Amino acid sequence: MEKLANEIWIFDGEPVQFLGLPYSTRMTVVRLSSGDLWVHSPIKLSASIAEQVNSLGWVKYLIAPNHLHHLFLSEWVSAYPDAEVYGTNEVIKKRRDISFHTSLNNPQSYAWEPDIEQELFSGSPLMEECVFYHSSSSTLIVTDLVENFSGQDFNYWQRVVVKGVGILAPNGKMPLDWRLSFMFGKADARKHLNRLLSWNPQILVMAHGEIVHENADEFLQQSFKWLV
Repeated sequence: MEKLANEIWIFDGEPVQFLGLPYSTRMTVVRLSSGDLWVHSPIKLSASIAEQVNSLGWVKYLIAPNHLHHLFLSEWVSAYPDAEVYGTNEVIKKRRDISFHTSLNNPQSYAWEPDIEQELFSGSPLMEECVFYHSSSSTLIVTDLVENFSGQDFNYWQRVVVKGVGILAPNGKMPLDWRLSFMFGKADARKHLNRLLSWNPQILVMAHGEIVHENADEFLQQSFKWLV
């Protein structure tokens, strides 16, 4: 557990294999002004992680922000049966074994709005992600919208591949296949990007890769040049 800023912590979990690469995993936990915990992209649950999370407060909300970040969700649902579970439409379709409170695609007021704003980033038939902004710490929270791998856990050829698809730090961005899928939805995506930039985020925490600890707004403008 690492404290990222006031009332926000990150937990780095075990890597998972994805497309032949060891993808690092990261969970972000926010303690809301109510005292409840908001858990984004839950990682593999262990007794140690549960103990650390419980020391911060009561787990109230479990967030699956896109269709790839659900692998360990059922473990958390079992451990915290009173928590409300939220996911995008695609996650809900994929995980019919989990009872979701509602979809993040629904335009409505969410209980965490006093502390966390959100934007559903769409424009691609392959990629849709709900992105969050913790206003008091100026932190933007994403999963795959931006990937920024250090490359330390990759062999030579894996680093070549990762650099080729544009997700190697310090020049991380959305993976190439997802960027290409926005060919006919760039106008929609630009609207979402403008909303993210309007928050003026200073910290960018993603599920995969090196955190941007300052001037995250400038990093975003650089990493989304492909969208202009």
